Amino acid sequence: MNEQCGTGSCSTPGDLERAEQDRMIADNLTRIKRKILVMSGKGGVGKSTVAAYLALQLSGKGSTVGLMDVDLHGPSIPHLLNIKGGLEMREGEGVVKPFSFSETLGVVSLEMLLGDRDAAVIWRGPLKISAIRQFISDIEWGTLDFLIADSPPGTGDEPLTVAQTIPDAEALIVTTPQEISLADVRKSINFCKQVNMKILGLVENMSGFICPHCEESIDLFGTGGGEKTAQEMGVPFLGAIPADPRMVKLGDEGRLDHLMEQSDLEINRAYEQVVRKILNDSDNR
Repeated sequence: MNEQCGTGSCSTPGDLERAEQDRMIADNLTRIKRKILVMSGKGGVGKSTVAAYLALQLSGKGSTVGLMDVDLHGPSIPHLLNIKGGLEMREGEGVVKPFSFSETLGVVSLEMLLGDRDAAVIWRGPLKISAIRQFISDIEWGTLDFLIADSPPGTGDEPLTVAQTIPDAEALIVTTPQEISLADVRKSINFCKQVNMKILGLVENMSGFICPHCEESIDLFGTGGGEKTAQEMGVPFLGAIPADPRMVKLGDEGRLDHLMEQSDLEINRAYEQVVRKILNDSDNR
């Protein structure tokens, strides 16, 4: 085995590389005030849309924000924001900057490196862990108020890697009002408790459907389940976000940021409440 020995100890080149990456991760994280992991117990609850729109809302209010897509098998962030390409990470050339979506929002996603939205990422745990660590160590995030990480559903390698790599990360858990979603959310809450990750709060997404014709709310998936679960599990409830077909349309078109132009919409008022709670929490620290 090729080893490098110092006074009283030996280390392999792999150990030295890991130690250097740990140092780079620590240096980057010291310049980021708050790190928020957006997660969900199951798929189909609109988690990526919530992550992207919160990043847009926070950056629109003047916060410097990084949006890191760690859903490696099914990245959605580039599609929602119509980002094509934008990153080149070449072996041995050090750190690179995130894609500059705006003056206050930088974005990183594996899809931006692959260049093919339809490419299948067939990776086991070690490769996924390595990629997420590189997103934190090799990307020049700079000084940020928020780093928002969009994680795949469940409690697998990706959220666990974020929890282990970013010790002060906070979880924002997304659910829908249905019991089948809430059952998995309880698992996410218990995951956070097991790995000692602070829970920022629970967001109930698709809480009522806003009719585009009469603006009335219809409880397609029920309502109130998220708030009830938050109370039962002893975690903060950040708010209920209605389903709005205008958000679906703009997200599909890669123009999610255009929804912010219609501040009078009920969905924007709901996000405003969530964002206000997050910013108030920052002010009280």
